[in-house]
Amino acid sequence: MKGSSVGRLILLLLLIAAIVLVWKAFGPKTWQKSAIPEPPRIKGPDDDEEFLWRLERDQFKKRRAAEEAKRKAAEQKKREATEDTSHGDREKSQDDGTPSA
Repeated sequence: MKGSSVGRLILLLLLIAAIVLVWKAFGPKTWQKSAIPEPPRIKGPDDDEEFLWRLERDQFKKRRAAEEAKRKAAEQKKREATEDTSHGDREKSQDDGTPSA
């Protein structure tokens, strides 16, 4: 008889635990959550993914434009340097009377 009373006690505890779990999962608190929709959370600019994406895109475009301008300036400077040296060679060859290559 002692063994069956321990078994009944375990079954009773398991039944109570199951009821508590079902109550927590599907109890009145869960009914209220679905009945009242939560208002949308106001986002700041640092939380807005679209704003952050646009900011990153604009920074990328500015960086790219600056790199392009720098590259063009270097190209122009190189072109001017080559033109200056070729003009200098022509003037020298014209003074000497020897043709430049």
